[in-house]
Amino acid sequence: MSKTITVIPGDGIGPDIVKSATAILDKAGCDFEYEYVDAGLTALEKTGELLPQNTLDAIARNGVTLKGPLTTPVGEGFTSINVSLRKHFGLYANMRPVLSFKGTQARYDNIDIITIRENTEGMYSGLGQKVSEDGNEAEAVSKITREGAERIVRFAYETARREGRKKVTAVHKANILKSTSGLFLKVAREIAEEYPDIESAEMIVDAACMRLVMNPEEFDVIVTTNLFGDILSDLCAGLVGGLGMAPGANIGKDCAIFEAVHGSAPDIAGKNLANPSSVILASIQMLEYLGMADKAEKITKALADVIESGDRTTRDLGGSHGTTDFTQAVIDRL
Repeated sequence: MSKTITVIPGDGIGPDIVKSATAILDKAGCDFEYEYVDAGLTALEKTGELLPQNTLDAIARNGVTLKGPLTTPVGEGFTSINVSLRKHFGLYANMRPVLSFKGTQARYDNIDIITIRENTEGMYSGLGQKVSEDGNEAEAVSKITREGAERIVRFAYETARREGRKKVTAVHKANILKSTSGLFLKVAREIAEEYPDIESAEMIVDAACMRLVMNPEEFDVIVTTNLFGDILSDLCAGLVGGLGMAPGANIGKDCAIFEAVHGSAPDIAGKNLANPSSVILASIQMLEYLGMADKAEKITKALADVIESGDRTTRDLGGSHGTTDFTQAVIDRL
């Protein structure tokens, strides 16, 4: 029986790059059924809602979702759709791997790092956000719970063990944020003791940024809180050629959403220019999550060969081709 995947094509370049990913999944023999639903600006225009109920129902029903970039209208009181989805479905773990592909314009060629970010707490929980009436003071509350910290740190160690990784680095700012980051670090140290087979390290976030730029090969799996994870995972993407090469998975107890982490790039939407690699890599993460490692490996090899050989690559990869040619180059290898 074929598995049904919820697909959110998204805004801007989303529909083009998502179409590319599903064509590649089909060619690799994945035998998925796709249920297409809308979110973001596309949904707002059609239904008056950024996240329609039928979209939430489809995500819940199928358990696995592949999504393109979504646009949240700025300055109109709308909550970020990505944050809303994470909260609604309890997608507490944000997993963003970066891997060097030969042929990209990246500064390094030996990067293989997974950033695992707590997705529901910390500075992004939206608690206590207020601005004084005179507009001169603003406040927000950061909240970390023992349960949230334990869950994400354990997820990081389990991921490391499952993927044969050697080291987990807990990144924090406990020297200054003694309460919140302090609790996260305390919990990280306790859980590290349960995994004697994996090397454990801890690093203050500013030092981690510097070390990632100077000696990125020191890192294997990074686990951290919401705000730091957002920043560090983008820094890591920069090490492998930018957000066009960076996928993300949002994983909860019974639901997972796999996405391109870059924006919707409305300036190039519909022009057949976008590099679909990020959402292709997200679909590879999805296959691994579904236990389809053989298919995941097949697509990874095909993608790597296209990029290394420069066959029909997009402009950001040094080529002169568009989304459809690039996709066909991957499909030809499958």
